[in-house]
Amino acid sequence: MKIKPFSKKQLRALTWWAYSDCDALICDGAVRSGKTFSMSISFIAWSFYRFSGHAFAICGKTVKSARRNIIVPIVPILRQMGYEVREKLGENKLIISYRGMENLFYVFGGKDEGSASLIQGMTLSGVLFDEVALMPRSFVEQALARCSVEGSKFWFNCNPENPAHWFYREWIKRAKSRNALYLHFTMRDNPSLSQEMIERYERLYSGSFYERFVLGKWVAVSGAVYPFMTEEMFVKPPDGGFDSYAVSVDYGTVNPASFGLWGRLDGVWYRIGESYFDSRREGYQKTDEEHYEALSKLIGGRAVKCIAVDPSAASFIETIRRHGEYNVIPAHNDVLNGIRRTSSALKEGKIRICDCCTDSIREFSLYRWSENKNDTPVKENDHAMDDIRYFVATIYEDSDTLSVAAARR
Repeated sequence: MKIKPFSKKQLRALTWWAYSDCDALICDGAVRSGKTFSMSISFIAWSFYRFSGHAFAICGKTVKSARRNIIVPIVPILRQMGYEVREKLGENKLIISYRGMENLFYVFGGKDEGSASLIQGMTLSGVLFDEVALMPRSFVEQALARCSVEGSKFWFNCNPENPAHWFYREWIKRAKSRNALYLHFTMRDNPSLSQEMIERYERLYSGSFYERFVLGKWVAVSGAVYPFMTEEMFVKPPDGGFDSYAVSVDYGTVNPASFGLWGRLDGVWYRIGESYFDSRREGYQKTDEEHYEALSKLIGGRAVKCIAVDPSAASFIETIRRHGEYNVIPAHNDVLNGIRRTSSALKEGKIRICDCCTDSIREFSLYRWSENKNDTPVKENDHAMDDIRYFVATIYEDSDTLSVAAARR
């Protein structure tokens, strides 16, 4: 694997432990700015400079994301540098050796408050947090408490979130008093990105997400959630030829229920139909069986590979399973990440909303950020928005979903 020369900012992240007496390194800033790669290499190099026969932790929001963001990119580089790396996937750990020394690296996911118990009781000589702003404070502080070995250090990286976020207030704003070196990255600190690629990322985001992920600022979100979804963004349905179909479901009894039918053509997913039932507007509530009838009518005999359903709708998921006609899975429901991914997919033209989907079009014009809650959309006019987000997070972005679903048939 060929590596381009590091930028000045990346070199500082690589070598800070050799010239600084700080206890921690914090790297934040834009997406694709090269902070994770340089920090990961630096973390391993430091561990062997300082210790042998010790244990360390590599933490991501999930074990899967830690492997994707850190382990998979750096293992080939480490081997080129003369390190021997043995992965024990079932135990979520790496055993790394170098010139007669050996250290153990545990891989953890810090996705919720219960994750703190996973790391409790360990003794660590250092910990690397990838996407630390996506982890609960309890997990981070438990991992820090495990670093009781003399000379241990902490490593943090993240993209910006809300300025009221605990990590921004407690670590970035207090970096000096925490004895931490703080480095802010932009895309231009990553020499592997061409000018054309930087401009592409600049086109992907708008509003607050542009300020966060392109400019690297810790700003509050405000205004419309999808401000770019103007009239020209909605298209006529293509004339058939779809190679795959899927459905996304936001289930409601008192609240509206929104079902979206998706067809894939030439690598693009089109929302080609929808069913939207508002019990307040109609004056009555549907049963699970009646919702199932509406779902079947929307599908219309098409060979649907997968139905992604609001994970809280256990009874409706069970209803679909009981009929045995369709493959159903609970949808991924990370709201803020889902909105960001949906925004990118819409702006890139990877998903398109057809002009027959009138309830989706109406909600796009009304869906807004709350002014009173951090990074939270207003819980109104959000049902088609939720089912579209479920589709992106669960089917469009998960390449294994359709094949796994097909295997269940």
